[in-house]
Amino acid sequence: MRLGGALSGSEIRKLILEHGLVKEYVNLDVQLTSNGFDLSLREVHSFNGPGRVDFSNVNRIIPDTVKLEPKGGAYFLKPGMYKVVFNEVLNLPNDVIALGFPRSSFLRCGATVCCAVFDAGYHGRSESLMIIGNPHGFFLEKNARIVQLAFFRLEEPSEGYRGQYLGENL
Repeated sequence: MRLGGALSGSEIRKLILEHGLVKEYVNLDVQLTSNGFDLSLREVHSFNGPGRVDFSNVNRIIPDTVKLEPKGGAYFLKPGMYKVVFNEVLNLPNDVIALGFPRSSFLRCGATVCCAVFDAGYHGRSESLMIIGNPHGFFLEKNARIVQLAFFRLEEPSEGYRGQYLGENL
């Protein structure tokens, strides 16, 4: 896989409007940036058990989680690890990947989000790991923009993502 260039905001807008690159967004004009697209918060979950990964995924265990409920439109989160689910549904063509990064204002509050690569051909509503490091906790409002995606075109199309999470959370 060889990467071509990063997509500009205008290229991303065109892919969203003409090909459904991102669906179920809250506000395209707010979430579309000059260099990417901001994912917003749909749900927060706490972990309720251990996980396990191995080489072949035969012994993989994805831990159970408990969906948290916001109070007054916001979550108050103590320091720790959480699973977040995004509002947006991605529909990546086989020649585009995305990389997710925490928004800088999120980092400045003592929180971060860890994202994996959004593979070419992936379609679904993604989840990521959120870490609250601020010892005083963190208020997080529903629909807050927390991750910025940067999109990159591949020099040639791939076979596309075929993993377990294809079409997840729709």
